[in-house]
Amino acid sequence: MRIRDDYRTLSGPEKAAIFMLALGEEYTAKIFSHMDDEEILELSQTMAGLGKIDAAVVERLFVDFVEQMSSANALIGTQESTERMLARAGMSPEKIEQIMEEIRGPAGRNMWEKLTNVNEEILANFLQKEYPQTVAVVMSKISTDHAARVLALLPDNFALEVIHRMLRMEAVQRDVLDDVEKTLRTEFMSNLARTQRQDSHEVMASIFNNFDRSAEQSFMDMLEKTVPESAEKIRSLMFTFEDLQRLDPGSMQTLIRACDKEKLPPALKGSTETLRDLFFSNMSERAAKIMKEDMAAMGPVRLKDVEEAQQYIVGVAKELEARGEITISSGAEEDELIY
Repeated sequence: MRIRDDYRTLSGPEKAAIFMLALGEEYTAKIFSHMDDEEILELSQTMAGLGKIDAAVVERLFVDFVEQMSSANALIGTQESTERMLARAGMSPEKIEQIMEEIRGPAGRNMWEKLTNVNEEILANFLQKEYPQTVAVVMSKISTDHAARVLALLPDNFALEVIHRMLRMEAVQRDVLDDVEKTLRTEFMSNLARTQRQDSHEVMASIFNNFDRSAEQSFMDMLEKTVPESAEKIRSLMFTFEDLQRLDPGSMQTLIRACDKEKLPPALKGSTETLRDLFFSNMSERAAKIMKEDMAAMGPVRLKDVEEAQQYIVGVAKELEARGEITISSGAEEDELIY
C-alpha cells in the first residue's frame, strides 16, 4: 500500500477526504447530511481509495485549515469505514448501496463503461425518449461497437438526427457531461438496478410453480426447444433439494433406490438435520448406519460438490415424478394425503 507522505501532491478532494476521516464518523456524518449526492459520491470514492496517510500530512492539513490540530497516528480510508459514515449520515440503504456500488466497481469503471454492458435494446428504448443532443453525447462516450448496435435500433429519423448532432459535436463541456451522467444515473441506471434485482429465471420459476401440471409441461417443452439453458435453470429453481421433505415415505424410498449411492453422502452432508433424518428413516437400519459412517469418513466437502450432488438427486426426483413413480406435493392443501 502506498503511503501518502507528500502534502504537495494531494488534490482538493483528497484533502477534504483526509480531513473528514480525521474528524471521525460522527462529525463526518453531520457534514455529509449537508451535501448533495454528487458531492457525497466524489468524497466517498476518494476516501475509499486513500490508503495510508502519513501523520505529518494530516498535521499539515489541519494547520492549513487553521484548526491548530495535529495527529499522532496515520489514517486509513477503507470501503468499510466509508459505508459506516454514509449510514451515520442517515442515508437510506438503497442510496448507500448505490454509492458503494460505484466505489466497489472494477478499477476504472465509470458510467460509460457500465452503459456498454447494458443490453442495446434496453438502452435504445430509454434513449429514444431523450433529446437527440443527449443521445449524441451518450453515443460519443460508449464503445463504438455498442453505439452502432444502439443506433440501429432507434427510429430512423431520430437516429439520423443523433448522427448529425455527433458530426457537429465539439468537445463536450464538463458541466454538460455531468448533467448527462446525473440523468443516466438517477433515471436509468437506478431503475435498471431495481428491475434487475430479482433474477428473471427466479420470477419465471415462481410462475411455473403455480401452473397446473399440463400447462407446466407444455411451456417447459416449448422452452427446451427454444432456450434449453433457461428451461434447465427454471426447472432447478422450481424444486430445491430441501423440497424433498415434501415426499411421502413411499416416494422417498423409491428416490433412494433410484439414486447413485455415491451421490447421497455429499448431498446429505450439506442438508438440514431434518432432511437427513428423513432420508435415514426411509432406509434400513443397516443402510442408514453405513451412510452415516460414510459421511463421517468424508471429512470437509467442497460446497461445489455438495451442490452438484444435491442437484443430481433433484433431477432424479423430477424424472421419477415425470414417469409417475413418485409424487411431489406442492404443499397446497389439496395435495395433502389422507390415510
